[in-house]
Amino acid sequence: MSTLTYPEVGATRLGPLPRGYHHLHHSTRVGRGAADFAAAGAAITEWRMHRASGARVKASARRAEPGEDVRVSLGLGPLRFTAPCEVIWTAYGEDGRTGFGYGTLAGHPERGEECFVVDLADDGTVWFTVLAFSRPASWYTRLAGPLVPVVQHWYARRLGRTLRRIVAAG
Repeated sequence: MSTLTYPEVGATRLGPLPRGYHHLHHSTRVGRGAADFAAAGAAITEWRMHRASGARVKASARRAEPGEDVRVSLGLGPLRFTAPCEVIWTAYGEDGRTGFGYGTLAGHPERGEECFVVDLADDGTVWFTVLAFSRPASWYTRLAGPLVPVVQHWYARRLGRTLRRIVAAG
């Protein structure tokens, strides 16, 4: 039985993003061609992108699969925020797309869903996209107010730069 903390499950895959939440949409070019697409998709779905960006990831499986529990933590030393999530959906090369979406579980500082995908465009460009909807679920995210979306956007940009480096080193 899932304990997701929001009702709009799957909205990052099917759209549109629901009202009443902060929306995040960030895209970054990370490469070109089928090899870069495959490298980027593997880095995302095997948690390497998150880990290489400085996050700690505890996942119940080696790669993203629906129903899998994931705990992502960010911070320095003892000041670390842990975000428990459940993988909601995955795409593995379907229609030129690889990635996954996960939703928040009890204990996450936010409520909502976020996805991390790479798309292989018709011109061969590989695009990384973070798409999310969220709203505060804890006292400290409510207190942080307008800083939370700024931090979320910063982290999305960081993930894009990290993924570009992983693909270039591939």
